[in-house]
Amino acid sequence: MNNKPSTTIHKAVMLIDDNDIDNFINEKIIKDCYFAENVYIHSNTNSALAFLKKMLQTNNLTKELIPAYIFLDINMPIMDGFYFLEEFEKLPTELKSFIKITMLTPSSNLLDVEKALKYKQVLSFLHKPLTESDLENLQ
Repeated sequence: MNNKPSTTIHKAVMLIDDNDIDNFINEKIIKDCYFAENVYIHSNTNSALAFLKKMLQTNNLTKELIPAYIFLDINMPIMDGFYFLEEFEKLPTELKSFIKITMLTPSSNLLDVEKALKYKQVLSFLHKPLTESDLENLQ
């Protein structure tokens, strides 16, 4: 018997990670756990920031289109997760207020954890890949 809900918890979330395999696994877990209906995937921070800025230009921007969570990899080439957080802070509150950020990393560097949690939107710090238990704890 399947105890999974028939609808998702969130309409949309975003994955920002340069590793295609991690994105594939995380997207599958998000959808299999009915955590989100839509998963916006970006392999770099610039693409993700451009996407969010484009959302602001949408005439019919609804809360359902805005990702409820951003799962952000810390370690990416050129512009890492901390660069994204700095730029994210510059976005209008009308967008940021609906988004929670969860940092993803394969390491346990306590300095990264401390640095990430200084940002208002960062609510948690998880190890890759996501698990069903991780998503249950975020709800």
